[in-house]
Amino acid sequence: MLIGNVGRDPNVRYLDGNQGGGAGSKVATFTLATTERYRDRSGETRENTEWHNIVAWRNSADLAERFIHKGTQIFVEGRLRTRSYTDQAGVQKYTTEVVADNIQLLSRRPDEEAAPAQPRQQYTQAPQYSQPQYGQPAPPVQPVEPAPAAAPAVPAGMESDPSDDLPF
Repeated sequence: MLIGNVGRDPNVRYLDGNQGGGAGSKVATFTLATTERYRDRSGETRENTEWHNIVAWRNSADLAERFIHKGTQIFVEGRLRTRSYTDQAGVQKYTTEVVADNIQLLSRRPDEEAAPAQPRQQYTQAPQYSQPQYGQPAPPVQPVEPAPAAAPAVPAGMESDPSDDLPF
């Protein structure tokens, strides 16, 4: 399970000769940066960023193609896969990837970021709905302020005694 920011736009490929539809498989690959923040012995804040290669298939690849872009914050749940390949110089190399089973978007959509945030109102009771009479507007539901917390009652015989000199 990883939570991080996407490092580059997903590279989407279509397998089985499928180009944008039909029964073929789709695969998306992209990088994900996870950052660990901690304080060292001297009290300074340190950051350690790790880069992960993510591979998403079928529906997850479709989600990546449509909604994931560089900088998007996501949650990825998946399994590790290590594979080997031979590079152009003939040297055998190994790579470890996260094969995504589940991807969830955590970032806001760009249109939500542009809209001003509306203040939330607290309700102590769920508003009741009643169908308005024909020609009459429904009465507005007003937010209810929470009651101030009352001081806890002291049980009988437990009142403070000034002669009690216990240190705690």
